[in-house]
Amino acid sequence: MCGILGTNFLSDNFSNSLDLLNNRGPDYKNSIKIDNNEFGHTRLAIIDLNDEANQPMIFDDIVLVFNGEIYNYKELFHVEQLNCKTSSDSEIIIRLYQKYGFDFLNKLNGMFAFCIYDIKKNLFFCARDRYGKKPFFYYFKDNKFIFSSSIKSILKILDYKPNLNKVALSKYIQYFVSFGEDTFYQDIFKLEASTYMIYEPNKAFELQKKKYYRINTYKAVKDEKQALNKIEELLFKSVEYRLNSDVEVASLLSGGIDSSLISALYTKISGKKINTFSVGYDEYKNYCELEYAQITANHINSNHTPVIINQKEYIKHFEETLDMLEEPHGDSAAIPLNILTKQIHKAGIKTVLSGEGSDEIFLGYDNYAKFLKYYDFEKSLSDEQNLFLDEIIGALQNNTKESEYLRRIVKKQNLYNSFGEIYTDIQRKRLFKKVPTFKSETAKQDPVDWMSYIDLKIWLGESLLSKVDRISMGNSLEVRTPFLDFNLVNYMFSVESSIKVGDTNKYLLKKIASKYIPETIINRTKKGFNSPFNEWLNHEYKDKILDVIVEVNNKTNLFNHEYILHIYELSKSNKFKQHLYSLFVFSLWYKKEYLS
Repeated sequence: MCGILGTNFLSDNFSNSLDLLNNRGPDYKNSIKIDNNEFGHTRLAIIDLNDEANQPMIFDDIVLVFNGEIYNYKELFHVEQLNCKTSSDSEIIIRLYQKYGFDFLNKLNGMFAFCIYDIKKNLFFCARDRYGKKPFFYYFKDNKFIFSSSIKSILKILDYKPNLNKVALSKYIQYFVSFGEDTFYQDIFKLEASTYMIYEPNKAFELQKKKYYRINTYKAVKDEKQALNKIEELLFKSVEYRLNSDVEVASLLSGGIDSSLISALYTKISGKKINTFSVGYDEYKNYCELEYAQITANHINSNHTPVIINQKEYIKHFEETLDMLEEPHGDSAAIPLNILTKQIHKAGIKTVLSGEGSDEIFLGYDNYAKFLKYYDFEKSLSDEQNLFLDEIIGALQNNTKESEYLRRIVKKQNLYNSFGEIYTDIQRKRLFKKVPTFKSETAKQDPVDWMSYIDLKIWLGESLLSKVDRISMGNSLEVRTPFLDFNLVNYMFSVESSIKVGDTNKYLLKKIASKYIPETIINRTKKGFNSPFNEWLNHEYKDKILDVIVEVNNKTNLFNHEYILHIYELSKSNKFKQHLYSLFVFSLWYKKEYLS
């Protein structure tokens, strides 16, 4: 795990910019200049701890800066008969590029963001993993090219602060985060997941981008028993891959089925007493899952460390966490994650397994069952009933999500947008004085495929994974996600939807998990990784929350003041709390970036 940085020009601020990536790679730091280009790297040593694996790595006039892990690098070394001089997974990328040019990315099983600079061709080749686990930001204007693992590093090199990107704000208001190429800064972009990019300064004045991976939804698997056997096999293989490390690997243990199963499989594969970590709260126990985490820990006999958070600790880390996220991010779970990963780092651990991805591919959200009923209702409507419903919806002018879903049925719009949807279209129109628009993806025909796919892409790929990466790497900790092995993801999309749905959420996973973890964990009600953020923030900041939002809005004139007041009042009774949190986080960020 690492931080990467590069420019196609020399900057006096390069060294200071690289320093901002120290937490991502505290073990080694280096930079090199090649003609007018400069490349920098900070390293968190996980595989091949020797100096030979340090970066920037240069072989045969090819420069590499790479952030991530390639789990199948040993297999690739043998299968592809690569001539490597080191034992690191980094060199594999150089050798595959030499052999195949741009067409090797689908051979990689891992999480990655990298840039190859081909000295002879004067060519930059940049790529990002399939699901967006590792970040890759870039700036490209007036033939100036900057790339980095961090937005702050790019800002450090620039001689100006780009203006607010209002489209990114609109996406964030609806979906927790901005997504696609947009960041909150004009002129700074994200390379999208499963995409590579080529820049040839002598040949083109534009960046060439291409998708190298797409999810195939063809249903090849129609037998439940066959599916269960294969999924279990793939899960074991995925966990095995992610135990490949030259340092100790621990496991996050929330008390839910996902992390419990991963921890149990790790224990079974390794045959050792593993280290597990969980987080909970000393009040508002309805959010706390420590007792369930302890049940699993006892079952697998792990060295378990619970981290208990109180209000004081939460508030102490609140603004620090927002700073680590670099941009507005609506997931309040980032704060307890920061406290937890900080403690894991202090324990001397560099790598952990985590359960992200399970809900999306195994249909774990309760929302899915609810929306399938809406889809069935949509199919049942005659043209006359649809017209009648249109009249009713128009008359109601309701502000609830339920009325919004009925409106979407009537208007033939995408019914399901994302698990992470906060503000509906109508709510956004009420909030913004002028709504910045963006194009939404057309839904797939199979609702199960669509919900799984769009959540994998937006909620998981943009919100959860960005949060996990920024926070964990800010504490020099690498997080590995076995459920997001592309072989497992691909297989799950090939399973007949009716088999996946079954008669409960995570139907197939629960059947497999019953072999390895207690029934009390499997059958408990899903909570998700939540916290008493609304209670604690309201107690700490009180009316300052509203004051900051209003102050920023008076400067920007983006939002309708009356609707801000409406949301604020609702939050006092724990309603619309996510709506208010998102506004508050954006306002704190904007005030710091543009008003201080």
